[in-house]
Amino acid sequence: MKKIIFSIILLIFSINSFSQIELGINKSIGGNKNKKYKDTTKGRNVDGKFNDIKFEETDITQYLIITPERDTTYLDTTLSIKKEYKYNYLRRDDFGLMPFANVGQTYNSLTYNFKDDNLLPNFGTRAKHFNYLDAEDVNYYHVPTPLTEIYYKTAFTQGQQLDAFFTVNTSKQFNLSVAYKGMRSLGFYQNTLSSTGNLRITTSYKTKDKRYVANMHFTSQDILNEENGGITDESIPFFETGDEDFLDRGVFEVNFENAESLFLGKRFYLNHTYDIVKPNDSTQTNKLQVGHIMMLEDKSYKFEQSRSDDFFGEAFKTNNLVDRNEYERFYNQLRVDYTNGIIGNVQFNVSHNNYNYGYDKVLYLDSGTIPNRIKGDILSVGGKYKKQYKGFLLSGEAQLNVVGDYDSNFLSAKAGYKLSENFDASVGINHHTVAPNFNTLLYQSDYVNYNWKNNFNNIKTQQIVFDIKSDKYVNLSLDFNTITDNVYFAKNEDGNVKPFQNSATITYLRAKLQKEIRYKNFALDNTVLYQNVSDENNTLNVPQIVTRNTLYYSNHVFKKAMFLQTGIIFNYFTEYNMNGYDPLLAEFYTQNQQKLGGFPRLDFFINAKIRQTRIFLKAEHFNAAFTGYNYYSAPNQPFRDFAVRFGLVWNFFL
Repeated sequence: MKKIIFSIILLIFSINSFSQIELGINKSIGGNKNKKYKDTTKGRNVDGKFNDIKFEETDITQYLIITPERDTTYLDTTLSIKKEYKYNYLRRDDFGLMPFANVGQTYNSLTYNFKDDNLLPNFGTRAKHFNYLDAEDVNYYHVPTPLTEIYYKTAFTQGQQLDAFFTVNTSKQFNLSVAYKGMRSLGFYQNTLSSTGNLRITTSYKTKDKRYVANMHFTSQDILNEENGGITDESIPFFETGDEDFLDRGVFEVNFENAESLFLGKRFYLNHTYDIVKPNDSTQTNKLQVGHIMMLEDKSYKFEQSRSDDFFGEAFKTNNLVDRNEYERFYNQLRVDYTNGIIGNVQFNVSHNNYNYGYDKVLYLDSGTIPNRIKGDILSVGGKYKKQYKGFLLSGEAQLNVVGDYDSNFLSAKAGYKLSENFDASVGINHHTVAPNFNTLLYQSDYVNYNWKNNFNNIKTQQIVFDIKSDKYVNLSLDFNTITDNVYFAKNEDGNVKPFQNSATITYLRAKLQKEIRYKNFALDNTVLYQNVSDENNTLNVPQIVTRNTLYYSNHVFKKAMFLQTGIIFNYFTEYNMNGYDPLLAEFYTQNQQKLGGFPRLDFFINAKIRQTRIFLKAEHFNAAFTGYNYYSAPNQPFRDFAVRFGLVWNFFL
């Protein structure tokens, strides 16, 4: 693996040395497309002299990134503290998530956002979905020249991460992109190998008159984890004492060493629109558009164990245990959008879902029959509204199942005001009713206690949201939630994990504040989250305080050839009843017997930007040895020890 990574990086450096174009914003070429330039990499003659070469002006703002909602931004090759926060396995800010010991394992959630708009139960196995890209996570592109991005970062013990991305416009009408993120890491504890892959292929097409626009993508994703159930209860005292004989984490006894899980997902997605009536100029604002979305998605989850273990209770057989469930969804939506300068944008849509979840066989037990399938069809209707007037923005969305077995619905409304370029404020309400995840309704296993068929009530959530966005003053988000009939996993009186429904109403308050304070080349970036839960049954556990504080220094060095950022990141959350992890279900479960948390995590980083390359070096959790070995990601799941990791993100343009 190391040889492959090294060869790829060496090849990229070779290509870059002969083909990278320096980009700017109307600086190096002064806006004159016919001006002659001496290109020191492409225009050298055999005799060593330089030819005069003409090339078109290329602006970084021409490298467009288009979201599934068709909001557009452009490529950002700068180095900032936000880039540091996103430089991780998930490639997004992981504030509020507690990673497990090895890269590619799951994350324990320290906070929850109950805003949702799905009308079908989810597949389940939620612990495997942190690295899973849903349809709304896939972007599309439009570029003037071929663009490549390479993300690389070291992992743990014979481990590497690589995310390679390439996109090109074959014409002004058609774009193609291909990306693959691969990761393999052995880890420090016994039987914790992780190996994952995320393939993404996208295409975008529009006619010359821009009436017809189509975005399509295909994804194939796999997440493989060896499972060990965590270290044994007897090993915990040896971990917490910090004895030198146990600093080699491979010596710890784990609950089992003969199991692995595999989560697979494939998806084909198409979203295309046609403008029946299109504005001819800026004074004509009437627009009538029809659109269609089609999505076919398959998921499967398999847990294998060579020999049964008492960790999961009694089993039907002793060898070669295999639990496998699968889910197939075929989705179509037809919509009509009308836009008018006075009334705004109005959309009406009708959707059809065909779903099929389950197993290969019916299970007959002494306690009853466990069916093998949940399948059917759902017909939904809905609408959207959006109106912007000066600094005001009003938006709303609603959808309702009208035919089918699940009477789900959601409603959201939002009002916002933009006071200035540096100040936005908004308030919103969200209501959602949906059936619990499929794996809480139906599950089959070779272990006796992991078989059930439930008829839970719909989960009902209401949310009020208030946001202020101002980098100049403060970024503040506040949401108040009520959750009724929440479904959760917990251990029963026999110590086996099962799904339960909380008939009581939970109230959940979150307040998140972010503010950066600057003085010359120094900055202190602060993110603080406060949470409060009222739940008489103690089924939703979160820490009261989660904080991240970063003190860093930024400056240009080496005659401005390099931009440097270096600093220390402090992470902390208060002690609470942290959720446990069940590897057979790939789900977290509520527990109220053991409080964890209350330990600091300190990271030291040095990052640099040279042209379009960002280089990252970090000493992670460097305080581990002197603040105590009491750090856990979940019960019996120790957090990561001190480690030095490095890598880069590199954009280059052909």
